[in-house]
Amino acid sequence: MAALSLFLALVLLGAAVHKALQRERLTQATARLTGLTAPLAMLMLVLAGVLEALAALAILIPATRAAGLAGAAIVWTIYAAALLRRRGTVLDCGCDFVRSDKPVGTATILRPALLAALAIGGAIAPPGGWTIETPFAAAALIALWLAASELAALTAPAHSQRRARS
Repeated sequence: MAALSLFLALVLLGAAVHKALQRERLTQATARLTGLTAPLAMLMLVLAGVLEALAALAILIPATRAAGLAGAAIVWTIYAAALLRRRGTVLDCGCDFVRSDKPVGTATILRPALLAALAIGGAIAPPGGWTIETPFAAAALIALWLAASELAALTAPAHSQRRARS
């Protein structure tokens, strides 16, 4: 469980840093996703980034690990619900490091839902101790997560492009 907790903390920290570095783009994405005005979307973006950073830090502290994972699950569940509400809408959800206007689909909705489920599982599981393998296992999970994200970002698989040409 230590590697899973570290993985989730790293995802949260990455998301918080992403929000800080790409404020303008992600403010627009938040406004489109939530239907809020730009100033309120900026406030929501900052709040989400702060919550992500706090949850990540809480996960890394053994005494607050379960609370941090529960907080992360709440944040990711809210993201999943907002995306579900916009299912089929073409927009940049801000989920990736680069701007990508595409329809909000199943993979986009399931991504935060899966993270929420992992966080809930981590919160109710007994904490595992850190070993020398923990950071390597967490890094492997990050690599797999990013690879899955890249695969999900593909707009049209090759087989559907061939069918469209026929």
